[in-house]
Amino acid sequence: MRLRDKHGRDITDLRVSITDRCNYKCVYCRTGNEGAVYSELPFADYLRMVRIFVGQGIEKVRLTGGEPLLRGGIVEFVRSIAQLRTLSGETPDIAVTTNGHLLAEMAQPLKDAGLKRATISMDAVDAEKFARITRVANGYDNVLAGIRAAKRAGLEPVKVNCVLLRGFNEDQIMEFARFSREEGVVVRFIEFMPLEEDRVWTKEIVVTMDEILEKLNQFRPVRQLPNTPSETARRYTFDDGLGEIGIIAPVSHPFCGHCSRVRLTSDGKIRTCLFSLFDHDLAGRMHQGADDSALAEYIHSVIGQKEVRHHIGEPGFVKPSRSMVHIGG
Repeated sequence: MRLRDKHGRDITDLRVSITDRCNYKCVYCRTGNEGAVYSELPFADYLRMVRIFVGQGIEKVRLTGGEPLLRGGIVEFVRSIAQLRTLSGETPDIAVTTNGHLLAEMAQPLKDAGLKRATISMDAVDAEKFARITRVANGYDNVLAGIRAAKRAGLEPVKVNCVLLRGFNEDQIMEFARFSREEGVVVRFIEFMPLEEDRVWTKEIVVTMDEILEKLNQFRPVRQLPNTPSETARRYTFDDGLGEIGIIAPVSHPFCGHCSRVRLTSDGKIRTCLFSLFDHDLAGRMHQGADDSALAEYIHSVIGQKEVRHHIGEPGFVKPSRSMVHIGG
């Protein structure tokens, strides 16, 4: 039986965090402090859980972190997922979200193993601003090389995600418009969400979709492209059809009504929403000896509790029990 929540939404997309370690300390994510405690499971555990999810109707598997490319063995893990079959008999659509720092050398091996697409986080097309946001001195050139390697390997469409923060990088909107057109990548601007470790989020820091569109139209007139209902980004191109911009606006224009996603944290817990207040311990049941049938039944029971929507910015909003790096992007 396919996964469907009580609100009638089919759950077809699984995001699997394979580590909460990261080689960057982005200001909208990590505190920048040393000495954090990290969690990750053996790949055999993730593979078993992914296999069960795929057997219940999951069609897309996205590997996240932390920084997933830090895990030795990720290429073989991708190869193992590519050997699974969805309920329709197809290979799962396998993607990765990465900061791109290690991607230049890994893009082609990942593609050969069965990876279909890559999303790279890059929050400025200016090396100095990039270093200020990531708190890594020499990362910009590595990420740019990773983006270009993903293009060469055919991990298309290559998407570049930029989290906009007022006072840090809102002046990069037009620069990213040029970058999309020159590099042949999809640039996606993401509204800053209250998921950072430092808990500094306020509405005032958020650069909204309406502001982004205003800036883009100052660069060149934009027109909207069609979306599928479950897409998180509203898609745009310019008047001449060159370049593509996506805007993910969970704060100003929520898209919860068509959510098709479920997340698996690096310690094997199910999260039905980024802003869930509770985890559901799938790995714990697995390690206690539950068979695949019992685990599938548990997954269905958890999906039945999926929230109808988040409540960012509303009175009484409670921030989630984990920050983004401990949930998985």
